[in-house]
Amino acid sequence: MSDIPKVLVSHPRYPDAGVRLLKSKFEVIICEGIEREEIIRKCVGVDGILWANCERLDAEILDSAGPQLKAIVTGTAGFDYVDLTEIEKRGIRFGYTPNVPNNAVADLAIGLMIAAARRFTEGYRQIVDESWQLNDPSWMLGQDITNSTVGIVGFGRIGQVIARRLTGFDVAKIIYSGNSEKSEGRKLGATFVPFENLLVESDFIFIACPLTNQTKNLFDKDVFTKMKPTSVLINIARGGIIKQADLIDALQSRSIFAAGLDVMDPEPLTKDHPLTKLSNCVLTPHLGSAATQTRENVSIKSAQNLINGIEDIPMIYSLQ
Repeated sequence: MSDIPKVLVSHPRYPDAGVRLLKSKFEVIICEGIEREEIIRKCVGVDGILWANCERLDAEILDSAGPQLKAIVTGTAGFDYVDLTEIEKRGIRFGYTPNVPNNAVADLAIGLMIAAARRFTEGYRQIVDESWQLNDPSWMLGQDITNSTVGIVGFGRIGQVIARRLTGFDVAKIIYSGNSEKSEGRKLGATFVPFENLLVESDFIFIACPLTNQTKNLFDKDVFTKMKPTSVLINIARGGIIKQADLIDALQSRSIFAAGLDVMDPEPLTKDHPLTKLSNCVLTPHLGSAATQTRENVSIKSAQNLINGIEDIPMIYSLQ
């Protein structure tokens, strides 16, 4: 039998750069599809797993892999789909990929802000419906970004990059809420405020916090009633932070102006989902890190992280 460690890559379209790096060290098994059953079957006996999809990573997977499993790395910054308690209980090293996607996610967040504020979805539908009104000066008025107050819920790495992007838009003020005030906020000219104040004051609100027990359904009916009727909500974090039925009601009743969502609950949405019917809602299918160089960089960092984990070297990004 070979003494070369074996690793599983759980997605067939993982970028080649990361796969090549793993192959320089290990025997690499790559899933041919994205079905959970195949992952369970192919992970048996592996020393490491590069988890490249959003399936639940839990005891069932770990049991199938076996007690020799030393390390798991996700190709994502968030890991709410991972049973960390089970991983830690078994002494498995766990790594993830923060920082690398920050710029790409922040770019998409700004794009959603502009698209929602300036009514891109509604404007496109007016074109295809042939209802474009050239002679009506009040037609399709959106919200100005210049001189606005922008609130960021969660001022971690991605929230801070969003704040840096906003400095080029001549906004009047950037405020943020979270567990505590951060020194980075002062450097970026952002002010720490209570969540309730952020809701009342903001013209634009970015959700950039992790999904936790505390943030699940954080944005609900009560929150939407406190926001300005001209406000725009952008979510590039996790769909579960918004109580989606309440958001749909807020958009339909125009108690808020618009929303731009890269994340939803569930994912993927069906084509007939109520969110797809709303002209004041801009949707993208979880494209935050979906940029060519970003994904390649993520794949390389993830692969090196897994190599370190298996070879008992400190991981680049680890929770242990």
